[in-house]
Amino acid sequence: MDNIGKRMYRNLGDDTKAKISQLLRGRSKSASHIQAISQGMCNYWKTIPVKPDDNLNDKTEKEGQ
Repeated sequence: MDNIGKRMYRNLGDDTKAKISQLLRGRSKSASHIQAISQGMCNYWKTIPVKPDDNLNDKTEKEGQ
């Protein structure tokens, strides 16, 4: 992979989510800062695709039977 520091998909592992949660715990932010973060994250996540499901073909074959 060339972009080791950049995310390719929005899916994260549970261990990574726990680490991020621990680092952000206890921090206080102003209301305007919270709103700015929210807007920025909404714009950011719109640009990251959902990881394609490899089992999609299996599901459609089972549903069709």
